Amino acid sequence: MIRSSWTWKNVRLPAEIAERLGLEFEAGLLDAALEPVAKAPPTADRTPSGQDVSLLCHLSELFGQLQRIEDALRVDETLVRLCPDEPTHHYNLACRLSILGSLDAAFAALSHAMVLGFDHVERLRDDPDLDNLRDDVRFAEILAGVDP
Repeated sequence: MIRSSWTWKNVRLPAEIAERLGLEFEAGLLDAALEPVAKAPPTADRTPSGQDVSLLCHLSELFGQLQRIEDALRVDETLVRLCPDEPTHHYNLACRLSILGSLDAAFAALSHAMVLGFDHVERLRDDPDLDNLRDDVRFAEILAGVDP
């Protein structure tokens, strides 16, 4: 029997598989590292650090790239809970809810984002994540509220 000095480092994967594995690995590490932050309720004397929020945003994006929408939704809900006055978090939450078909909740999150000052009108008009909302009269009403 011939023994090989095989190691996982010798494996040649197609680029798209290697990239996905890298993203999955990074997402898993971040998710595990941020679990205490995500579970801890914010209090007056303990607010999440800017780095924690940035890492949560990155984790949400990673989950989105990986099409792990339920996981991205979980992270976006955490961001809204930790930073309730940040309109972009509510917008991203609306996008995830739209993709998952939770239209009423998506409209509620999107409306709240607008109330908080979300003003990226072009993004609102063109974002494919909101395609499930476009045929609803509520979407036209939201657009009418931001169009000059």
